[in-house]
Amino acid sequence: MFGKIIYVGNNMAHVEIGENVTTDIMNMHVIFEKGETKILGEVEDIDKEIIKIKLLGEFIEGKLVGGLTRKPSLDSTVRVIDPSEVPELLGHDDGNSLLLGESPYYDKAPIYVNVNKFFSNHFAIFGNSGSGKSCGVSRIVQNVFENQTLFPFRANMIFFDTSGEYANAFRDLNKLNQNFHYRLLTTQDHLQEGEALLLPIYLLNVDDLALLLQCNNHSQISILEKTLDLARAFADGGDKAQGYKDYLIASAIMTILYSSASSAAKRDEIFSILESCNTPNFNLEAEIQGIGYTRKFRDCFVIETNGQLAEMVLLTEYLSNFIRKEYEKYHAPSQGYYTLPDLEKALNFALISEGFLRNENTYSDAVTLKVRLHELASSSNARFFNTTNYIDAGTYISSLLIKENKKYQIVNINLDGIDDDLAKAITKTICRLIFDFTKNMKERGTVPFHLIIEEAHRFIQKDDKDLYLIGYNIFERIAKEGRKYGTILGIISQRPVELSDTVISQCSNFLIFKMTHPYDVDYIQKMLPNITEEIVEKQKSLQPGTCVGFGAAFKIPLIIKLKMPDPSPSSSNCDVRNRWKA
Repeated sequence: MFGKIIYVGNNMAHVEIGENVTTDIMNMHVIFEKGETKILGEVEDIDKEIIKIKLLGEFIEGKLVGGLTRKPSLDSTVRVIDPSEVPELLGHDDGNSLLLGESPYYDKAPIYVNVNKFFSNHFAIFGNSGSGKSCGVSRIVQNVFENQTLFPFRANMIFFDTSGEYANAFRDLNKLNQNFHYRLLTTQDHLQEGEALLLPIYLLNVDDLALLLQCNNHSQISILEKTLDLARAFADGGDKAQGYKDYLIASAIMTILYSSASSAAKRDEIFSILESCNTPNFNLEAEIQGIGYTRKFRDCFVIETNGQLAEMVLLTEYLSNFIRKEYEKYHAPSQGYYTLPDLEKALNFALISEGFLRNENTYSDAVTLKVRLHELASSSNARFFNTTNYIDAGTYISSLLIKENKKYQIVNINLDGIDDDLAKAITKTICRLIFDFTKNMKERGTVPFHLIIEEAHRFIQKDDKDLYLIGYNIFERIAKEGRKYGTILGIISQRPVELSDTVISQCSNFLIFKMTHPYDVDYIQKMLPNITEEIVEKQKSLQPGTCVGFGAAFKIPLIIKLKMPDPSPSSSNCDVRNRWKA
């Protein structure tokens, strides 16, 4: 079948065509053998006289090692790989491995990957719509839980499902083993199954709030920092919180009273403050005790004929009673329970206490922030953030995975039905909370989390907005640091060209389903150091449900046919013909 070796280049050997050669040797693996040396190659091209064979790796002491340290000599013999050698290519069922799929070239022989080499690293799954990504992901996860030697009781797989595809694929998890449980958290009220997604607003830090409220410059970050301080300061609602509120209002009013503005302007600004920030001691109907008489607060702002406020002395004395030194360097507690309406009140106090609304440079930013927070607090989306009691971040993460003595191995967060900006903010915040949770573990990497992001191009984007605004992108931080703490990303996308370069560069394993868009094909070829022209060409003609797998878990790139998941995700196209029927 194979004749003499004519030429050996960097990664290619040219071999004469022998007798009885047929074109069915395309993509077949062959061995260059001389003595103890065995080099693995793959038939890449055939013409009338020459077979071009790509060099892939070397057998050392019976084990295949990807890559080359030496080339086959010209007097090596060339033969088709022996069936006994094929498992070195496709992986072994050795108790540490997971069934991935089957080989379309080797009589449907099973393909295995080492569990740690695949699931201890970030991975990416790319492919056109309809190429089989969702079915592939579902099948792989189902294989994990069907594997009798793994028993992944302590698995923590968090799916961020933007289209509600995976509920059907995993809802029967408990049938495989009574200790396995699946949980659906959803943003959709009309679904009959699942539980409402809750993300307590008090667990969001300044960076999370900046993303949630779509901040666009750093002055808004300063406002939010002050707002969070005040929200925590007011959280207990006790005498100290009340005194601090009075202090802030009194200080703001005192500043206005002794400003250079006209009396009418002072009155209007003070009334505006009391409209948004008021207490029993500071409201328009509060009574102020003078010497032998009382005045309502509103009546202290009568303007005399000389243009001055009639009760300037009385106001000054009253305000001075609440401006106490103990509050000048007051430090808010590091945590506290509050709701979105509470946060909105804290923002109002932040705006008056720091004079943001009186500063021309920050006025527009302050108003924009105030409007966005009010829109969120008064919208139906507020239900995702308001909870009835306080729990810390660690307890919140635990509550996602454990409820009523059930340990959930798969938690599917269905984000269908909300806009991209809100879905992105929720996804980033939960991922940040999980990343921080794993970083704070006493023993590093003891509680692994897999964050599987469907339609990842909607969240893990190639943009600099996060970097400009908060100094980092949480997915890039997880991509660079997460593996050592046990926070592993699984990104699924049909548009890799829109993804963060940093995140893709940190992925160690890839499953590439059929992709045809030239920008995406060109992008992955440039971005991935171990993807070759041959892999790119192979994936262009793949059947649905078939992918090219390569990376740390694979000794060489492999064509993998994945079985259909059972049950399947809800990812099939609409049956237009039957729906058209009357």
